Amino acid sequence: MTAVRAEHDRAVLAALLGRDPVVHAYQLGDLDDFFWPYTSWFRRGEQVALLYHGVTPPVLLAFAGPDGVPELGALLADLAPVLPARLYAHLSPGLAEVLGRWFAFDPAGVHLRMALTDPARLGGVVPAGEVLGEADLPALRALYAVAYPGNWFDPRMLATGRYVGVRADGDLVAVAGVHVWSPAYRVAALGNVTTHPRVRGRGLGAAVVAALCGRLRAEVDHVVLNVRADNVAAVRLYERLGFTRAAEFGEYTLTAR
Repeated sequence: MTAVRAEHDRAVLAALLGRDPVVHAYQLGDLDDFFWPYTSWFRRGEQVALLYHGVTPPVLLAFAGPDGVPELGALLADLAPVLPARLYAHLSPGLAEVLGRWFAFDPAGVHLRMALTDPARLGGVVPAGEVLGEADLPALRALYAVAYPGNWFDPRMLATGRYVGVRADGDLVAVAGVHVWSPAYRVAALGNVTTHPRVRGRGLGAAVVAALCGRLRAEVDHVVLNVRADNVAAVRLYERLGFTRAAEFGEYTLTAR
């Protein structure tokens, strides 16, 4: 039996995660210097789990294909007694059951990992938006409060210069940003995409996503995103822009029993 171990070697982690850079895009991005200080990594054989503690509650990421689920499940079972009493988790199918002995689950729905595989489709949308910076944080918070309450937004990400927004009458009304951006590991994950309710239906969401993807494609090899599987309108939008479904996983809030 292979023992679970804390892993501190970024080269080892990059090699393991890089075998499927789309499924593991978030984890690869978190190897970057910008995120690395907020991470704890665990490995059992070829399977890796990440605890990201740069947000509250901390986030557990554990992804594997069907063949890797038993080994990754054994890793999570070993980790469970020392995990925080409350955390958020992204888990491949079959892994939530492993943690049920230690945690009560509040499911947040089935999600899709989508990847930009047909970037030519971006050419069908006129990109729009200006690069946002730290000075735009109040306007961005105001937009999220109205259009996307409860979203996962780390204000530090504005420092990457990879948030794009559209204004109308002086107000920020549409935005697309990133959860992860790492030219070093050649991955980016779109996030915090929203449009103000009063201007929805005008194509602004597609325009800011197209503008951001245009920037990202010059810097990374893989652009991915997460979206709820039942958000049909969003899934169709991303498919129209050239994204395809790559994997399915569940999101959960976990509370220690």
